[in-house]
Amino acid sequence: MKRFYLSGQNNFGNRGCEALVRSTLELLKAEFGEVEVLVPSYRPDMDVKQWPDAEQSGCRFVRAMPYPFELKLWGRARRLLPLVKHVYLPHFALPKDIESDIASCDALLLIGGDNITLDYGIESLLWHIRFAQHAQRMGKKTMVWGASIGPFSAEPVIERFVADFLRSIDCVTVRETISQKYLAGIGVQKNVSLVADGAFVMTPQPVDTASFWPTGAEQGVLGFNISPLIQKFRPAGEPRTVLQQEVAEFLKETLASSKISILLLPHVDPLDGDSENSDSHYMREILAMTGNFEGRISLAPDKLNAAQLKYLLSQCTYFIGARTHATIGALSCLVPTVSIAYSIKAKGLNRDLFGNEDLVLNTPLVNKASLKSYYQALIENKDQIAALLAERIPEWRVRARVSPAQLSRVLG
Repeated sequence: MKRFYLSGQNNFGNRGCEALVRSTLELLKAEFGEVEVLVPSYRPDMDVKQWPDAEQSGCRFVRAMPYPFELKLWGRARRLLPLVKHVYLPHFALPKDIESDIASCDALLLIGGDNITLDYGIESLLWHIRFAQHAQRMGKKTMVWGASIGPFSAEPVIERFVADFLRSIDCVTVRETISQKYLAGIGVQKNVSLVADGAFVMTPQPVDTASFWPTGAEQGVLGFNISPLIQKFRPAGEPRTVLQQEVAEFLKETLASSKISILLLPHVDPLDGDSENSDSHYMREILAMTGNFEGRISLAPDKLNAAQLKYLLSQCTYFIGARTHATIGALSCLVPTVSIAYSIKAKGLNRDLFGNEDLVLNTPLVNKASLKSYYQALIENKDQIAALLAERIPEWRVRARVSPAQLSRVLG
């Protein structure tokens, strides 16, 4: 039986991370038969509640790497002396139990979707790369799995470091052509393959919706997701309530001018109930600004798992979403979808799937008027979008299987 270590994951609060773990396991089983994946977790007691039969499915939670003190110290030094990155990029040691976990595996797969970017800062990027380099030094096959990568052009030192790392590992699979072309431009090409995000193959899990589904849904349901994360991509100094009020005004006008109902659908919620980076907390404030229109707008529960949320997405008539894996869940269920974008992820996904970015709404442009315009485009082009998705999504599910096929090649 093959065993794989899924680096780049540490909790299921982000259901996109959970979707990647679930779908990666599905893909590995299809390629290798019975497998086991070791999934790092800070709170396995909470993560297992999201996936009660995880162990029977082949998923074993193991201790996640604590954030290295060396990175904290280096990060402080870099803020005081930005040129330090030209002199030294930090290393850190692995605890013996984590080293033992890696040693027990056939390969380390660096998942997470966008860990090899600057979206979360240089320190985060170094954390993931240095961890994978430990596995390399232990003689383990290493692979970047279905990722968005870069760009690093704003940080030339980091760009060279990442390029050297990516050329050194056994295999890189990227989930959009933007990443593929960028890597070719920095000399990373021979070990790179274009795939589709693994979450396109994740199986939805039906869930009873009676307690929270909006009333009047027989006229159709607009699924809607927006996250506090995108606030940092708005104009500097803009109060949090400005964007929330724009969204609320769009939702109110949509409800008042049509018979469609609306389901607010969170996709990231810390499992301990913390409000930091919580879609539910953020959208609950928007719901308070909107009113419930006799139950025609409602908020989905914050404890549903990734597979259950994909089922909810499959029941929507349209979807507008800011979380990448929420949009992937909707698109893979053939739901006409607008992506609210803050990085290359949504742009690359739409460009490859549709051939354009017509359904990508850039975060700084989000307001009542733009939301109304993009939603109208969904309504007017519903049949064409659905037909295109019906044609392309089966192809993308096949493309998702390139990642395990490449891993099989690497393992010989």
